[in-house]
Amino acid sequence: MESVDRSSNAAADWTGVALDHALTATERAQFEEHGYVMLPERLDPATVRHLGAVAAALARDHHEQPGVHPRAVLSLHDLVGRDPVFEPLIDDPAVLPKVWGVLGWNIQLFHTQLVVAPPAPADAAPGGYGWHQDNNRMNLDFETPPPHPRVSVKVGYLVSDAEEPGSGNLCVVPGSHRWGRPEVAPGSQPEGWTEIRGRAGDAVLFDRRLWHSASANRSPVDRVAVFFGYSYRWLRPKSAMDAPALAEAPSPIRRQLLGAATGSNGYFDPTDDDVPLRSWLTEHVGDDEADAPSDAITR
Repeated sequence: MESVDRSSNAAADWTGVALDHALTATERAQFEEHGYVMLPERLDPATVRHLGAVAAALARDHHEQPGVHPRAVLSLHDLVGRDPVFEPLIDDPAVLPKVWGVLGWNIQLFHTQLVVAPPAPADAAPGGYGWHQDNNRMNLDFETPPPHPRVSVKVGYLVSDAEEPGSGNLCVVPGSHRWGRPEVAPGSQPEGWTEIRGRAGDAVLFDRRLWHSASANRSPVDRVAVFFGYSYRWLRPKSAMDAPALAEAPSPIRRQLLGAATGSNGYFDPTDDDVPLRSWLTEHVGDDEADAPSDAITR
């Protein structure tokens, strides 16, 4: 797949790329069955280098703080407004269509995270650690038994190569989003677990209900990844969205993703001004793609 040139943010260019990267029937089937789908070559080499440089500087600042171990993993939230390199990822036209293909148009960016994992000690145990589903308390507060509602998805961009096992890869249990918590004996890994492997520039889209974990980086280089989480607009954001970034957003769709609304009720009963993505889909894809169950609810 050809990498996307992010040198222009012109509306026509964005529209053309977005229309070319709609969620395919094959991708949808893979996502629904496994809980994730790989998206090869989503970042061009220049963006990978820029993200890598920014990540290295942030990790260096982190490790210079008193009491921080040189091998401590950096897990940094609130990326919007931290550096311009993160801004195009908010509405990445090669990835966002996959997100709205799963969640629909009533969406926002609600979580951002940079992870930099230095090489671990030589005796670090292989496999995942900290197996979990995303959104923390949400999983306890739902009154229904698993599987719970999807509510959000996450895009993970690989900024460093993770083609080999043991490279600090994201670990997942395919299909676990459909049936709940896997059985994990103490000191072992859940049955059927696997490592997400890819090259720098690749991305993975995964369901928040998918059981997943970090893993020790047994490679000789830092493992770097950036995560952007998308949810329905009525969910409170998990990460802060920088106010100047919202004010300076170059398009109505990016403003929507950063949390803009005409009022508090606009998150629950959105008008066209609240969700310009719906109008964009109607214009460029058709009314069927812009329909949503909420439209049929009596106000």
